[in-house]
Amino acid sequence: MKIYRIHALICAGAQCLAAGGNGFEDALKEELKKHDLTEEVNIVETGCMGSCQLGPLMVVYPEGVIYTKVKPEDAKEIVEEHFLKGRPVKRLLWKQEEKQFPTLNEVPFFAKQTKIVLRNCGLINPEDINEYIAQGGYEALAKALTEMTPEDVIKVIKDSGLRGRGGAGFPTGQKWEFAYKQQSDTKYIICNADEGDPGAYMDRSILEGDPHSVLEGMAIAGYAIGAQKGYIYVRAEYPLAVKRLEIAIKQARAAGLLGKNIFGTNFSFDIELRMGAGAFVCGEETALINSIEGKRGEPRKKPPFPAQKGVFGKPTVINNVETLANVPVIIEKGAQFFRKFGTEKSPGTKVFALAGKVNITGLVEVPLGTPLRTIVFDIGGGIPEGHTFKAAQTGGPSGGVIPAEYLDVPMDYENLPQLGTIMGSGGLIIMDETSCMVDVAKFFLKFTVDESCGKCTPCREGTRQMLNILEKITSGNGTMEDIDRLEKLGNIIKLTSLCGLGQTAPNPVLSTLRYFRDEYIAHIKDKKCPANVCSMRGAKNEGKVVNRRPA
Repeated sequence: MKIYRIHALICAGAQCLAAGGNGFEDALKEELKKHDLTEEVNIVETGCMGSCQLGPLMVVYPEGVIYTKVKPEDAKEIVEEHFLKGRPVKRLLWKQEEKQFPTLNEVPFFAKQTKIVLRNCGLINPEDINEYIAQGGYEALAKALTEMTPEDVIKVIKDSGLRGRGGAGFPTGQKWEFAYKQQSDTKYIICNADEGDPGAYMDRSILEGDPHSVLEGMAIAGYAIGAQKGYIYVRAEYPLAVKRLEIAIKQARAAGLLGKNIFGTNFSFDIELRMGAGAFVCGEETALINSIEGKRGEPRKKPPFPAQKGVFGKPTVINNVETLANVPVIIEKGAQFFRKFGTEKSPGTKVFALAGKVNITGLVEVPLGTPLRTIVFDIGGGIPEGHTFKAAQTGGPSGGVIPAEYLDVPMDYENLPQLGTIMGSGGLIIMDETSCMVDVAKFFLKFTVDESCGKCTPCREGTRQMLNILEKITSGNGTMEDIDRLEKLGNIIKLTSLCGLGQTAPNPVLSTLRYFRDEYIAHIKDKKCPANVCSMRGAKNEGKVVNRRPA
């Protein structure tokens, strides 16, 4: 193995590439050639490092120096000052609140996270299976196939308390056990990579940065339930994720880690990609199954559940990307290791896509039960430009808002429903006092109206009627009776819709009515948008905005 003096890890996640990461890398390679350093400096393209707004990012080891927003014209100075003279380029170091952080481990954004799912993202080259294996990759699959029975594997997953990270939080081990007990000559594993929430990109980043962890999780799941084949249902609009999955599957087959008689055992398992066209409803598991079968992406009635009768009528387990990426760690290190993180009923960690009105946006992985305040202020650096935290939207268009008085709520599967919202897949959008909560509810409801498949009347017609009422209110033509109609319609739609999309679509409206009813009333009675967002007859914000941390 070649020994290098310096390892320069350059983020090759989608956001850093869009920000010009390729141009910087080309310039860096050119400078290394000029200074005859190509044998001393190893350049590694990694997956997403997490802090997307500060990209392109580069981390230089062995010190762990982190550079932000690097550009092609910075390459010469980095090579001459850092690589040749050992002096990091200070102007490019991570800066926060006028303080510089020379190394990755000192940056609060990274230091306060706990990485299980994102353990390899930003660390390894996702297009090289050897780098995944060097980090212990595929050891869990070997352990499962050579030391454990399928019943053992299911027991460990059940004991770990792993819950599905796609939204509902259903116990993963229990789902596997249902499928295992079904009598059938053919079973399937499906990885749901149809991530469609606005602002959410956790699953896409895992596929781009550590695709083998998902393949390994699928193979272990296949062994546990007796499946011989798996599908990854991924959006075609994620070309980088698709490309890296194709490379990873090809490499795993070549290494004998997918295909026939894996590790010399009787277990055979292979994976195919199926690409979706971007319909939000296809994130619902039965609509996804329809799409894989070549049918229109519409939900089916349940029961039967997919574990009983799924794709092509066979028992099928559907887990999302983040759920499967947890599996190798649990099998390798044990259920109790996993339970060291999180809460008793919500063990492990959760990846959030932190976005909106917060200083540092990006991917954040923390133990379940971590207070919202820690995520927004200690990791995300608080609210920018002197503004004040107003609310956080969790769960995307299916979720609801958490107002400032609940900033210390533990973020887990038990507490969020008590507040009228859900964990969802992990989208976390922060809003300050300049956000109009009626307008926010209208934005999310319009999304679900546009994405409704139209199969059931409550979702198709009911959400459209709710949107009409919101448009009436935000244009200054609402009445107090409209608030009653919104609540009545919302609760009926939740109870009568066929699938999760319709059952959760009213959540943004109902939760903003619960916490910000005064803003609805201001639009109706005063003909005023308190945040001065809606295009109606309203007064300007007159109060001075104060940069403070909510109590």
